[in-house]
Amino acid sequence: MPEISAAGCTLVVISPQVAAISRNIADKLELTFDILVDRGNRVAAEFGLVFTLPDDLRQLYQKFGIDLVTANGDESWTLPMPARFVIDRGGLIRAADADPDYTRRPEPSRTVEALRGL
Repeated sequence: MPEISAAGCTLVVISPQVAAISRNIADKLELTFDILVDRGNRVAAEFGLVFTLPDDLRQLYQKFGIDLVTANGDESWTLPMPARFVIDRGGLIRAADADPDYTRRPEPSRTVEALRGL
């Protein structure tokens, strides 16, 4: 966060989770950035990042106590692919990363590098 702020930029996270859950996580982790709620994954869908969990994966989530219906406030059983966008002040996307494999995320240093390049 200090490097993002030093570059004169702002970090915003967009999540399908209901506001109360996001707030709880933010408080617990002492996060200093905004978390916006994307109810029903509408914004993520606009970017082509949404997928619906198949029945077997739903059952597995439920077996592990993961309740997406409550967490996301709807019964869609959809999730967004993790993605990162660097957007300039004019609203132009200058860098983007998205991967259907949630374990592969862009390195924070790449994000800071992209921000410095604005």
